[in-house]
Amino acid sequence: MMIRYGLLLTMLLSGASARAQQPAAVDTRPPLVLGLYGQGSFIIAHTPSVKHLVKSHPTGLELNVQRQTNGSEPWHAWYNYPKVGLALVYYDYHNPVLGKSYAATVYLNKAIFRSARQELSFRIGTGIGIFPTRYDQETNHKNNFVSSRLNATLQGRLEYDLTVTPHYGLLLGLGLNHYSNGATTKPNFGINLPTVFLGINYHQQRPFRPLSTGPTAEPDEVGHNFLDLSTSLGFKQRNESDRRKYAVQSISAAVGRRVNRKSALVLGAEGFYDRSLLVQLRDTSRAGETLPDVKKAGVFFGHELLFGRLAFVSHLGFYVYNPYKSNKFYYERLGLKYQFTQQLWGSADLKIHRGAADVVELKVGMRL
Repeated sequence: MMIRYGLLLTMLLSGASARAQQPAAVDTRPPLVLGLYGQGSFIIAHTPSVKHLVKSHPTGLELNVQRQTNGSEPWHAWYNYPKVGLALVYYDYHNPVLGKSYAATVYLNKAIFRSARQELSFRIGTGIGIFPTRYDQETNHKNNFVSSRLNATLQGRLEYDLTVTPHYGLLLGLGLNHYSNGATTKPNFGINLPTVFLGINYHQQRPFRPLSTGPTAEPDEVGHNFLDLSTSLGFKQRNESDRRKYAVQSISAAVGRRVNRKSALVLGAEGFYDRSLLVQLRDTSRAGETLPDVKKAGVFFGHELLFGRLAFVSHLGFYVYNPYKSNKFYYERLGLKYQFTQQLWGSADLKIHRGAADVVELKVGMRL
């Protein structure tokens, strides 16, 4: 075994020596940043119903890998060369009702200030969280934070990285983690975790040197209009006693215009059919009573923040046809949209009524 390791080490050193004797080539690959952080948190009691669960102080660990964008794509320079990362996050809630959680998130880390020795940045990301310990009517009825094993997670944080050696930096941070299943299963109050971070970053290249700092051309789409046609499907649970999942569908048409490198504005109309409302209406109506239509129609306007093929979507909509008034007259939508081709795109959106999740929409669309 030792002989094998010796031969392998000899081959690696020989290869490194041979490469060192060759003329240096310009490496165009985005440099890596690796991070390991410890986390300390507390839970926000955002409603009286969860006060019995906020007495512990969760602790956690995060391992992440980031690519420092370097100008190989035009949008890198538009956002001051952000990092794109993948993080694995572990939390121990120190409460048997909540147990532990595991998450994988993708994120964008944008520099606010950068110098040779320090960097202040803002990070935002989303991903999937797994909660092995969750609500159960028979065995864990006190856990009204989490009722499903699979949840979505959102992250926002401020980070400060200070150089301590040529390749290592000390990381300090403040952030907020949110876990929720988007009302797919109830109860679903969701967990909000303000968090303090302390850790180490390894930088493959420091100080960071972009490939080019020259001006980049405007995208061809700037100043052009487009038409988006789409349909979506989601599932939601009506309440804790009804464990069935009901389909929620929509169709929409929107006109838009890319106004600059980073932004597009949209205006559209859409229709919704939520089958859980039909069951809810039948349960609360009297025999022989004429039932109102549960279908809804709305108009919306919104913004798309563009990162190459990826966009962060935010909409504000108003119902113009709403015979069964099961909610307020307006709604919001937040989501991530990806342009697979010039015509085909997909998105994952969270539709919200007055700050409360209504449904997660999986959407596919066509751009004309």
